[in-house]
Amino acid sequence: MYLLFLTLRKEYHVESPGTNPYDPTTQERFFYCVWHDSMLIPAFGGKHHNSAALTSKHADGSFVAQVLQVVGMSAIRGSTNHISTRATRALIDCLDENHLVITPDGPRGPRRRLSVGIAFLASHSGHAIVPTAFTSSRCWRIKGSWTDLMIPKPFARTLLLAGAPIYVPPDIPREDLNQYVTVIQSAMDQLNSAADSLLTDRNSSASHSTNSPIA
Repeated sequence: MYLLFLTLRKEYHVESPGTNPYDPTTQERFFYCVWHDSMLIPAFGGKHHNSAALTSKHADGSFVAQVLQVVGMSAIRGSTNHISTRATRALIDCLDENHLVITPDGPRGPRRRLSVGIAFLASHSGHAIVPTAFTSSRCWRIKGSWTDLMIPKPFARTLLLAGAPIYVPPDIPREDLNQYVTVIQSAMDQLNSAADSLLTDRNSSASHSTNSPIA
């Protein structure tokens, strides 16, 4: 994977200053919202500084935890669908020093549909959620039971986008969290559409440049 990602033409687009997880000078700590099918791109897309990720307690979570260790991230085992009081405290304590990456549509899906857990954690921790999007001009898609896994092909153009932080009011009642789930879901959907549009523009420009006669 390291060798593969060295061949990629990577572009980073960060909407708000101070939210780049690959920047060691970033002071504030965030929840990074990443869809399950694109998690390899942020994992290998840059050098991590003070980052951890929530992984499931299932067998696939053990594999992901090993991958995270390779790329310099720590793993916290658990699920956004079932968060105990002890696990909630551990996750919030983790944010004192680390960004926390969460795949809110895992571990059972449905694909690219947000669960309430990330909004709950944001409300109880005071830390903002940064929506993300990742796409690649050419990729393999490995099929799973409820989603696929995107792996960029060598030398592909690959885009990594981070949107504006979303703050959830502190300690709001659980029944009121759904409105923020809707806000975060919409932000993720819009950012993914923007990533696809930007990639189309880049590919169109590259094709036009290649096909244009040299003056």
